[in-house]
Amino acid sequence: MSSMQPCGMSDDDRRPPLNEVLEVAQHGLALKPKRLPSWLFYDERGSALFERICEQPEYYLTRCEIALMKEHAAEIADTLGSEVRLVEYGSGSGIKTRLLLQQLHQPVAYVPVEISAVPLRRSVRHLAQEFPSVPMQPLCADFSRPLRLPIPVRAPRRTVLYFPGSTIGNFENRDAAVLLRKMRNEMGDAGGILIGVDLKKDAATIEAAYNDRAGVTAEFTLNMLARLNREIASDFDLAGFSHRAHYNPMAGRIETHLVSRRAQRVKIGRVDAVFREDEAIQVEYSCKYSPQDFAALAARAGLAVVRMWTDARQMFSVQYLVRASTLAG
Repeated sequence: MSSMQPCGMSDDDRRPPLNEVLEVAQHGLALKPKRLPSWLFYDERGSALFERICEQPEYYLTRCEIALMKEHAAEIADTLGSEVRLVEYGSGSGIKTRLLLQQLHQPVAYVPVEISAVPLRRSVRHLAQEFPSVPMQPLCADFSRPLRLPIPVRAPRRTVLYFPGSTIGNFENRDAAVLLRKMRNEMGDAGGILIGVDLKKDAATIEAAYNDRAGVTAEFTLNMLARLNREIASDFDLAGFSHRAHYNPMAGRIETHLVSRRAQRVKIGRVDAVFREDEAIQVEYSCKYSPQDFAALAARAGLAVVRMWTDARQMFSVQYLVRASTLAG
């Protein structure tokens, strides 16, 4: 995916080139086991379905993180200090951001980084009305690629990268460490990372969050195939696949798959993907951490956890990381 494009583009223009989607699909479905990248979830319909997932009673993550921010936002703002430039990865609907901006002391700028232009514009429009004194510098970009951050209107005391929602859990350990190292470079010497981290808990609670009774998560997962049909003219029969999300306690993660209900053949451009009955496409991981697990991951990226806040039931955490060398010094 292109890492940066002007925010004036339409949502259609913001999508990766169709030949790239085709190549990604052909490559992933030729692997053993088959896999597709989770960014394919987030077309316009997928983004709307994810907002609905967050409203499901089983999906504790969003509720717990919002409760945590309501309780601790003032303390978090005190920890970050005054004159912060806040750079948010994957800005989404902005509820948690609003709670933080309400408490920040003289913020220099807010820089939301979001790959989809339509929700980015909507979020910035609403936040600009509520926080007219905070300069808004939206960036249409893929946050997993190197970013060129906009030049701030005045020099901040520190740049804080805000990464809420436990999105870090969607990256395997090695890739998560690479992303954190990239963030460490972007935040600069005096900067920090404020990050949402889902905590380990009983498997039944975790599995229910990814298998809601209303079937919204299943619809969201299957929408990936509908997107491929629309964008690259593949011929997936959505009724021929089912959603499966299972917690792997050894790996400490939810593993989400699309499972073929029968032996079938699917056209992907000029090649066919052949499926056996019950063969799965791996589409997402959602890693869960103990505080010790996450501290070890941060250390691999040259970072150290200086503060951790949790909700009342200790289901979810927001953690503040700085360069390990800063503490050592």
